Amino acid sequence: MASKIKDALPSHLKPSSNGSSEGFDQGRHHGKSQSHVAFENTSTSVAASQMRNALNNLADTVTDPKDKQRFETEMDNFFALFRRYLNDKAKGNEIEWSRISPPKAEQVVDYDSLGNSDSVDFLNKLAVLKLNGGLGTSMGCVGPKSVIEVRDGMSFLDLSVRQIEYLNRTYDVNVPFVLMNSFNTDADTANIIKKYEGHNIDIMTFNQSRYPRILKDSLLPAPKNANSQISDWYPPGHGDVYESLYNSGILDKLLERGIEILFLSNADNLGAVVDLNILQHMVETKAEYIMELTPKTKADVKGGTIIDYEGQARLLEIAQVPKQYVNEFKSIKKFKYFNTNNVWMNLRAVKRVVENNELGMEIIPNGKSIPADKKGEADVSIVQLETAVGAAIRHFSNAHGVNVPRRRFLPVKTCSDLMLVKSDLYTLKHGQLMMDPNRFGPAPLIKLGNDFKKVSSFQSRIPSIPKILELDHLTITGAVNLGRGVTCKGTVIIVATEGSTIDIPPGSVLENVVVQGSLRLLEH
Repeated sequence: MASKIKDALPSHLKPSSNGSSEGFDQGRHHGKSQSHVAFENTSTSVAASQMRNALNNLADTVTDPKDKQRFETEMDNFFALFRRYLNDKAKGNEIEWSRISPPKAEQVVDYDSLGNSDSVDFLNKLAVLKLNGGLGTSMGCVGPKSVIEVRDGMSFLDLSVRQIEYLNRTYDVNVPFVLMNSFNTDADTANIIKKYEGHNIDIMTFNQSRYPRILKDSLLPAPKNANSQISDWYPPGHGDVYESLYNSGILDKLLERGIEILFLSNADNLGAVVDLNILQHMVETKAEYIMELTPKTKADVKGGTIIDYEGQARLLEIAQVPKQYVNEFKSIKKFKYFNTNNVWMNLRAVKRVVENNELGMEIIPNGKSIPADKKGEADVSIVQLETAVGAAIRHFSNAHGVNVPRRRFLPVKTCSDLMLVKSDLYTLKHGQLMMDPNRFGPAPLIKLGNDFKKVSSFQSRIPSIPKILELDHLTITGAVNLGRGVTCKGTVIIVATEGSTIDIPPGSVLENVVVQGSLRLLEH
């Protein structure tokens, strides 16, 4: 049965001879009895066979031949991922913590040691890719997150376009701008990018895969046909970029244009701008893959980190860490860096690893639930299998990390982040946020409570961003409204208890204070 399933896959998707994901625990003995292993192997084969049949049935519901071919390729990729998941589960694959060490000196290069020449010789070999699959729902917005207004009436997308336009104009090059959308963001993005048609920029888009969610109990796909409701499908994480870039034809188009290097980052990271020093370093060291890292702070302890695993640089995510080692993983002393998800990759190398079926990125199972159709029915528990773009680091030669300054990691995940990037701490220069040189030390820590979770609530409660050039820490919880022209310095904590409202008067200067109840100012 298993051999039949294997034969059903295209050649570049067939699993490796050991059938595993070649993850952290290759060659480990898990101490299971032979009967236990035999039972699990049988269960794995049955589950794989049932999934394969269900996927074939899904493909049969697609009528257009071209669409069907694309759908079948996508389902083949999904099935390869699902098989690896089953094999990992059967083997009880877990990280062997004793084999993990902090990265070696040669696996992380310090940014300050890179050549500092503004060499533009390699810009004509570069394309920039933004991961544009996410929605703005966590910030209470509709549509792609990248269209949320960030600063001076401009969205994430506007700022990225402006940066690349400036690059193209300044150095007389034509760096293409590539967007990886998801089925959630594609239609909206297609309409939005029309406004850039008169600009000095080539925009290319492609979609990441649309995979079926897996019903937790039966291990069968949630959708019953190819046009099933949107909640039955999911985009499988940014690790999907390699296969989607290849399958979309964009990879070959870029190579035909002489593009050899791709700089990838999250659409919401405002610090991820093209850096000529890293570009030159990549070319000169013939590195196929570079991951930008930055020193961990207490705010970043959950972020993925680069590790040494038996002489090889790997990415380790918190979801992969056994519970008893989570605190050690979060330790700033043992693992000093975290992954910014700014990644530089050689496109010929990407083509090679995809075609040779070398990608075996660690799978992160993500449990969720689909709301029930009818009242009184239980929600449906599902699993979605995801991979991270950084996990591919081990598949590329001379892959390493570059320890970059914190300014290259400026993500906007919450309204607390939005307040920071809208503030007087930054100015905008050619689409790039520049920190005020008068600022001493890193950016302040801002924590806004649940009343500020949605962008609309944030804008109504804080219509004018306070001056925060001398701020270290700001916490605001409860129903708090800030007047215009407020200045915050040092540590400022404003707490409106349940049922009460605090209105900070316009022009107030708050320095090292706790404001609570009915606007009492307490020195602390």
